[in-house]
Amino acid sequence: MTKYEKQLERTSVQNVFITSLIAGGAAGTFVDITLYPLDTLKTRLQSKQGFLKTGGFTNLYKGIYPVIIGSAPTAALFFLTYEEIKTLMQPRISKKYRTSLHIGAAASAEMVACLIRVPVEVLKQRKQAQILDKKFLGLKLLYRGYWSTVLRDAPFSIVQFPLWEYLKISYSSYIEREIYPSESAICGAISGGISAAVTTPLDVAKTRIMLSSKTLLSTELTISNVLYQIYAENGFRGLFAGFGPRVMWITLGGFIFFGVYEEAKVFTQVIFPMLK
Repeated sequence: MTKYEKQLERTSVQNVFITSLIAGGAAGTFVDITLYPLDTLKTRLQSKQGFLKTGGFTNLYKGIYPVIIGSAPTAALFFLTYEEIKTLMQPRISKKYRTSLHIGAAASAEMVACLIRVPVEVLKQRKQAQILDKKFLGLKLLYRGYWSTVLRDAPFSIVQFPLWEYLKISYSSYIEREIYPSESAICGAISGGISAAVTTPLDVAKTRIMLSSKTLLSTELTISNVLYQIYAENGFRGLFAGFGPRVMWITLGGFIFFGVYEEAKVFTQVIFPMLK
């Protein structure tokens, strides 16, 4: 690689950093706040205590404050990692391996983003389910469910992002032009809805772990144990608790998120022309 090519690569990485930070943060915050009631309904449907006992249709914005604080950095961190990996690796990888690159980038990005997402999710979901924690949750409890969240979000993103990229590339090839943000948003909605549907059991398990009693040992809260317990108590239906709100939330969220993300990228490049 020549000195000029190295300089171009460094510039590209810097551009991705700023664009992902702004666009990802804006998209994540907008979606999480506007669709928060659907998320609350999903959490309450998945709760072991039952929908009505955890609040039913009341106080649907309960627990939103951690989300307001944590949404932007979580989304920004995800897209920063995802886009950085793509930017660095795409020139070095053959086109036929691009799907594998997208899978690896998405999985890596989820692991990094979960460092912020998990404590936010724990605080949020316990509030949504009307669980009153009299004492401050320690670091260990705040990160209870980290691996269950990774095991939910990594498969989710492994389906969603390569599918989103594939739909964009395929549609762009079909219409023989670059796709518009609104078209990217539709691709995001389709990929998000499919991903949400197939990963619902993992989401139910993650919710149960985060809402569990503080006295339970971590060895009792493995994904496999929780899934088995849910199935034993409620059968197949229990594994897909909250399916409707989850799929609706992520389908709508996918449309809004990817639309806002693409628009924000364009807007960012208008404000900072050097990022083009």
